[in-house]
Formats: sequence, C-alpha cells, structure tokens
Amino acid sequence: MIGSDVDYQKTPSMKRERRGGRAARKKRRSAGGRVAAPAVMRRTIPVYEILDEKALQTLENHAEWILREIGVEFRGDEEALRLFKEAGATVAGQRVRFDTGMARALCSTAPKSFRMVSRDPASSITLGDDHVVFMPGYGSPFVTDIDHGRRYATIEDFRNFVKLTYASPWLNHSGGTVCEPVDLPVNKRHLDMVYTHLRYSTKPFMGGVTAPERAEDSVAMARLAFGDAYLEENCVIQGNININSPLVYDGVMSSALRIYAAANQSVAVSPAIFGGAMGPVTQPAVLAQTHAETMAGIALSQLVRKGTPVVYGNFNTTINLKTGAPTFGTPEANLHTFAFAQLGRRLGVPVRCGGQLTASNLADGQAMQESADCMMAGILAGSNFVFHAAGWLEGGLTMGYEKFIMDLDHCGMMLRMIGGLTVDENGLAADAYREAGPGEAFFGTAHTMANFETANYMSELSSGDSYEQWMEDGAKDMQQRANRRWKEMLADYQPPPLDPAIDEALQDFMARKKSETPDQWY
Repeated sequence: MIGSDVDYQKTPSMKRERRGGRAARKKRRSAGGRVAAPAVMRRTIPVYEILDEKALQTLENHAEWILREIGVEFRGDEEALRLFKEAGATVAGQRVRFDTGMARALCSTAPKSFRMVSRDPASSITLGDDHVVFMPGYGSPFVTDIDHGRRYATIEDFRNFVKLTYASPWLNHSGGTVCEPVDLPVNKRHLDMVYTHLRYSTKPFMGGVTAPERAEDSVAMARLAFGDAYLEENCVIQGNININSPLVYDGVMSSALRIYAAANQSVAVSPAIFGGAMGPVTQPAVLAQTHAETMAGIALSQLVRKGTPVVYGNFNTTINLKTGAPTFGTPEANLHTFAFAQLGRRLGVPVRCGGQLTASNLADGQAMQESADCMMAGILAGSNFVFHAAGWLEGGLTMGYEKFIMDLDHCGMMLRMIGGLTVDENGLAADAYREAGPGEAFFGTAHTMANFETANYMSELSSGDSYEQWMEDGAKDMQQRANRRWKEMLADYQPPPLDPAIDEALQDFMARKKSETPDQWY
C-alpha cells in the first residue's frame, strides 16, 4: 500500500493463518445444508432524496393531468371497466379517465406495509417501511454458464435457480419466472414453476400471470399448500403485473391483477417504460407517466378488494437513441430511480426499484459496472423490493449462473451497508488498545478474536491474495470462482420438508390440469 506506515509483507505464520481461514470457510460451505436467510433485512441508513416539494408536486400534478386528459386504456377487460365506471371514473370505450385526485384516493386503502407468510416462519418477510427484500432475476428465456454457454432455459435450470436462491442468505424472496422453462408447454409450465417454488424452497414467491387461468391455477396451488381460510387472512403469493406502456393494460394483465386481488394476495404493479420508445425521451415525463400508470393499477386492485397488498413498481430505463437498444446503469435512469422512490413513499405503499441490471452479454466489466450502478441507486433511493437482484444479463434475455453468484456476493455487501454503523462500547474496542499497546498489531487481541467473523463482510469470491498466491491457487478469475461456487451450492442443497399430503395434492392438481387441455408451444 503506497504511503502506508504498515508493513504488508506477510510472515510465514500469517500465511498459515490466512490459509487456515480460507480452508475453514470452505469447510463450512461444504458442510451441507442451507444457509438460513436473515430473519430481518432492515435499513438503518437514511434514504437519498433528490427532489424538493415543488418538484414532487409538479410531477404528481402532471400524472393527474395524464389520468384526467389522456386516460388509461383497459383493453379486453369489461369487469375492470365496470368497476371504474361504478367508482365514478369516465369510461369511453376502453379508455378510463380519472378526475383529479380520484386515482390517488382509491390507492389510499392499500397498506403501507404487509407481511408475506412462508411455510417456514423463519422465511416470512415484510414489504414496506424500512424493510428491504431481494429477489432473483425474472423472465429470461435463456441461461448461460462458462461450461456450456448460452442456451434455452429448461425446468432443470429453473429448479437450479430456485435452489440457489433458497440456499443464499442474501435473497429472501424466491422470485417468479426466474427463467422461462421453454422445454415445457407454454400453457402448462406455470404449474411446474409454482410447484418448484413450493417444493424446493420456503421463501415467498410469485405465481403465473400470463393468462387468467394461470393466475387462478397459481392461487389454487397456494390454497392447497396453505389452506383456503389461511389465504383470506394472509398473503403468501404475488403476481407481477406489467403494463403495455404507454398507458395500456391488456386484458390478460388486468384480469390476473383482479384474480390475485380478489384472493387477498399481493400484486406488484410495474410499468416498463424505455424513455423515447414507450414514453417521452425526458425523465420527468416518464416519471409522471409511470406514476399515472401505477396508480391506475393500484386503484383497480383496491376496487376489487380494499386493503389488497400492493407494490408500487417500475422497470424503467433509457435507450440508445442511435440504435434503439435498451441501456442500463445510465445516470438518467438512476436519477429516475431516486425520484420514483420518493413518489412511491408519498403514495404510502411499498416501493420496487433497483436491481443488478445490465445490457452486457456476459459477466464482464460492463456487466458489473452497470449492475452495481443500478443496484446502488435502488438501495440509496429507499427500495423496499428489489427485483432482478441476481443473475440478470443481456437486458433480461439471459440468466447467468456465474453472474448470479457474483451478484449474490454484491447483495451481501449492500445489505451490510444498509445495516449501518453502530457506535458502542464493543465497537470502540478500549480493551484491545490496553492489550496491544502502542506500536503492536491487533491481530491476536481478544477483541479481534471475538469479532473477526462479524466485523467485516467476508466475500466468498473476491481475491485479495498476492500475485504469487493467486498463481499458486490456479490463477482463477471471478467468473471461474463463481462457477465453482454455484456447483458447490447445488451439491450441498438440501430440500426443505413438505407435508406428503400437500405434496400429493399439488401433484394431483398439476396432473389433472395438464390432462384437461392439449399442449401449446407458442
């Protein structure tokens, strides 16, 4: 270290201690079983707010103007149109317009925070307030690893990512369509995905939304696992509702939203706007449009059932205005994240932002820079729910095994950061000063021995070895180390227990549903 008074030349005994620490960590990793997720992931550091009251009111007023003058179309959903008309909205054909303040008033019955209950109480989570939830990537039709390259995802890949998510202490939500199992029929794969979440994990999860009957099947399977009466009082499953921006809900998504809401289950309402394509090129306009679209969906959920738990979501970014390709980690998109989180908090519901997003085709420097910038913006903005926290590549087309593990390591770092800094007697370490004295190292003090495992975040991937030690260990880069790690995690995976009667009921339900209709592959 240039300019340091500390001599970093390692003595033989220090080298032995270091190797022993690495060997001990490896032994703990290979001991088998799942590493339990932290019971609570809570923010203790303040959020970063970039907009003042005047700017926020201007954006909210523009969203009200969009809802009043332009409106939002609900295509192919007569029930949604009926509900809005009865509530007092202006309905002309499939377009719904809201008087100023109406959509916001309808949203007011959504809870500020809510609990998602798991089969294992230790895996239950809270969305909202100062809680932070990380979820893996969603929706990729391809997977990749450095052994076999890029390929279409299968149900085996889907199971692998659910198992890896379950085994990670840094992800506390199992996700939804973590990757698309294209080896199964389009109209039936949702059954296998929901079953996989229930069988191979106890963490909260998302169900199908790509057809009304798939949403119904997902809720039905949750009922088999938890009980009809239980769902009336508890949220155990979610639907991720995307909007066909600009300003359109198709009947599939709005129907799925209504099905989850009617069952008292959560919906994450998530416009996906790429500025310059599905919305204007300027971020203030995209913010107002996103706010309008999200409020319209939350309003519908509350008309179906007051108190339906919701997440105020978005998946917005910029595009390359020369090529039309989506971009991630740009300063404009990250500024949008900060502002969007402020708008969501003012609406009084849990907020989705962030994620380790990248347009890169592999887990290279571009991928990690874009991912880190997106994730940091979401964390500092005050996200409660982070989609795509691990695995995302190629603008969402691909889930990467190595990228997944690299992202997990970064998730651990982010959670350590939001845990904040505690200044107390132990942290001030007075006894360590008395024991070591001036000019002496602190490695062997009782305080160091008592705190070394928890004082700092210990990465399982990063290498701080000398060049010579790194070469001796095989000169592996981070992707190679991540490759070894995901294989270790899958080899060590142990499934959680599931009542055999519930398992049998789920499998019987799946078999019956699959037999009722022919396979559809597109």
